Amino acid sequence: DRVGVKVPLHMMQSNGGIISWREATEMPCRVVESGPAAGVIAAAHFGKLAGRTNIISFDMGGTTAKAGLIENGEVRQSAGQELGAGINISRILQGGGYFVGAATVDLAEVGAGGGSIAWLDTGGVLKVGPQSAGADPGPIAYGLGGGQVTVTDANLLLGRVPVEYFLGGEMRLDLEKARRTVEAQLAKPLNITVEQACAAVIEVANASMLKMLRIVTVEKGCDPADFAMVAFGGNGPVHGIELAGDLGIHEVIVPPAPGLLSAQGLLVADIRYDFRQTHVAPVMGGDIDAVERLFQALESRGRQALQGYGLADDTIAFLRSADMRYHRQAYEINVRLQDGALDTSHQASIAETFHQVHERLYGRRDKAGVIQFVTLCVTAVGNTRRLAHQPLAQGDGSAKNALKSSHPVFFRDTGMTECSCYDRVLLRVGDTLSGPALIEAADSTTVIPPGWTMRCDAIGNLMITRERPLP
Repeated sequence: DRVGVKVPLHMMQSNGGIISWREATEMPCRVVESGPAAGVIAAAHFGKLAGRTNIISFDMGGTTAKAGLIENGEVRQSAGQELGAGINISRILQGGGYFVGAATVDLAEVGAGGGSIAWLDTGGVLKVGPQSAGADPGPIAYGLGGGQVTVTDANLLLGRVPVEYFLGGEMRLDLEKARRTVEAQLAKPLNITVEQACAAVIEVANASMLKMLRIVTVEKGCDPADFAMVAFGGNGPVHGIELAGDLGIHEVIVPPAPGLLSAQGLLVADIRYDFRQTHVAPVMGGDIDAVERLFQALESRGRQALQGYGLADDTIAFLRSADMRYHRQAYEINVRLQDGALDTSHQASIAETFHQVHERLYGRRDKAGVIQFVTLCVTAVGNTRRLAHQPLAQGDGSAKNALKSSHPVFFRDTGMTECSCYDRVLLRVGDTLSGPALIEAADSTTVIPPGWTMRCDAIGNLMITRERPLP
């Protein structure tokens, strides 16, 4: 009431939808990964505005990096999540962590962020994270008492983040202290220069994030080259384009205000409920009418839940899927099913879809195998109003009005290279530029390596593409 907001309070769920705060407090397990989920929803939204439906969401903040996948416009979901750093099944069974069986956006996460600490193990090998300096005391360059080298210190010393425009120019940085500490903690023990030590920190951090990105793509049977990356978070645009190049991705989208993108995800999310019903039965030769009746019952529950928000029927949609397996398998695969009522004419196509998904994930199909439904799933979606994005003014195509200055910046392939710096606020529709370049903003810096070009679209997305094909 104090700020004039007259709508009821809602909360983001781990599945990327919103529910009333009252329901969230009754079932808090639904909101455990709500922040990262909001980022993926926002990535899908801005990707769609740019005309892209296959998206890799890359969110790098101060302590962690997270990745999700949007395929054919749909955010990949998981039936549950493991809570706790480094948790695996054996640790869960031994009481070392918790598995929460609530629907969630399928995320991979690694302890690599701007505040991640670089350190040498007992064998003298450089490691980055998972320990983090956080925001207070933060990186050494902040001058707040931090005493361990971080990824942000490395980026600052390599010119990849502009010192004079850090936090929009409101924060003074102590680069000399950062340089002395890098020399004492890393460069001298490794017998290399400060610049080489900083470059190594960036490479190690990137290697960790590259593994994470492969988990949500290659290990799930997807070719990264078929996707565009949406890079966001305070550090996503700093590292994203280099990571995209390593993965074979040809296009990176940096949305407006990337440091605030997860918050924007809260404003574009739909109301969403997930309902599940165990039903173990064969696909071929089974009672498909019984399956249809169970789906209708789940949809009825979903409609009732959404009507409680005052939503009209024409704003409600249902997404059907099923957890399926070959008979005697110890794991299931979630398979998206077609819209509309099911009958015997659909059984063969459902079986073939399962074969295709299994082959994509595991490289084989069992043509003679008996395919089973295990769990029937319905997602009830209540469409909400979307954010209205103010279009930018038309530019002259050169981006010359946004050019600020130039200074040396380190790039892996060219070393320290003179690099033009641009003010993102001054970019206009159709403005283009070629790397190497830095595009500076108060919330994040976009690092464009040599060999990439940038075009600013109608709402301010930076559309960054390769100038030349992969060798």
